Amino acid sequence: MFDLLLRRARLVDDTLTDIAIQDGKIAALGEIRAPSHKTIELDGNYYVSAGWIDSHVHCYPNSPIYHDQPDSVGIATGVTTVIDAGSTGADDVDDFYQLTRQAATDVYALLNISRVGLIAQNELANMANIDAEAVTQAVQRHPDFIVGLKARMSSSVVGENGITPLERAKAIQQQNGELPLMVHIGNNPPNLDEIAELLSSGDIITHCYNGKPNRILTPEGELRGSIVRALKRGVRLDVGHGTASFSFEVARRAIAMGILPDTISSDIYCRNRIDGPVRSLALVMSKFLAIGMSLPQVIACVTSQAADGLRLSHKGRLDVGYDADLTLFTLASTPTLLVDAEKESLQADKILLPLAAIRAGKGYLTEQGSAENAFNF
Repeated sequence: MFDLLLRRARLVDDTLTDIAIQDGKIAALGEIRAPSHKTIELDGNYYVSAGWIDSHVHCYPNSPIYHDQPDSVGIATGVTTVIDAGSTGADDVDDFYQLTRQAATDVYALLNISRVGLIAQNELANMANIDAEAVTQAVQRHPDFIVGLKARMSSSVVGENGITPLERAKAIQQQNGELPLMVHIGNNPPNLDEIAELLSSGDIITHCYNGKPNRILTPEGELRGSIVRALKRGVRLDVGHGTASFSFEVARRAIAMGILPDTISSDIYCRNRIDGPVRSLALVMSKFLAIGMSLPQVIACVTSQAADGLRLSHKGRLDVGYDADLTLFTLASTPTLLVDAEKESLQADKILLPLAAIRAGKGYLTEQGSAENAFNF
């Protein structure tokens, strides 16, 4: 007997299927006749995807700058897995790990190459903060929690050190099993061309559609040659919307050229969650629907592609044996004015509305799902 059966769930390709869950894993798909302890009849009225993964958040509650609660940016908004992108370094990752054990959301970390993490905006201005041995010891202590490294490569962060912190980050990466390296791009120096030329297959450029001068497009609106070469090497693009790092104009131009994101992420923390322009991963995803990406493309960016990029081999797919992490949502015909980080607006006809999340087989309603009394978990 299964623990939970979702009957006639609508997939993003608009086919219907039953989904059975047992012991926190997906146990069966298709037309299922076997009994279950609990059955939820969806009747094709609700979409179900693999659980949404937000590849770039800031949810270390004790961070003095960018902080939030994991469940506030995760399960409460239909997101089953979050990856904190560099809030902690080797000095405070142990504390962060312990705090995440109490969360319903599955939490992972990209370890800041600065051992002090984000206690200030300029964590890479002092090269003494980049301690390779401290990184290695942290990774060894938490091999199932630290899924990659993070280097913030913008002028306010690196100070007078230019490209040197990224060179150190690449050396540290090689010493730690070639963990994925996420690189924040912003104002120069260092110049984006310098950054891109150092990146290799599996590395991640976050804030990829930012509207700053140091962006992926040339002044003429073409893709920089360094980015063309990086993408050919297998470098990945992550949205990382954030308070100041997403431009509709840049995203539209890039996507029109076929430069789609590998992952859609929010760069969310308490301030831009409450005051905008981020609000939630669902709202960021809705912006890409409004730009013109298809629903299957958008969902892939927060499921299979996100899992692949961070080597979460047990997540991101609706398939037998994978974690029973699911997001239940609708595509609501709700006219909404969407705003980017440049204060440009875009009128959307439809938005993604997460109603519930299932994490390791246990169901949680979002605020909207609770208001609609959508499912009886």
